Amino acid sequence: MERLPKAPTTKAPADAFTGDVYFDATLRGVEPSRIRVYKVRFTPGARTAWHKHTCGQTLHATDGVGLVVTAETVIVLREGHSVDATR
Repeated sequence: MERLPKAPTTKAPADAFTGDVYFDATLRGVEPSRIRVYKVRFTPGARTAWHKHTCGQTLHATDGVGLVVTAETVIVLREGHSVDATR
């Protein structure tokens, strides 16, 4: 795994998010690994556009409260909680 040097915070693209969302890339796996780690911050009311990640995604809340909506349920994420958002 490679720790990436601190780069400027990036504003997330409008086609993938509603509202203001910012992210920092922090870690990248070494080939053939496809793992990526991002610190993502949502401003109040911001959200992602509905999408899936082909290799899955795990979300971990470090601060605040978030909602993860699946076809079956709504999961409330609070500081320290993680969820496998693959489905």
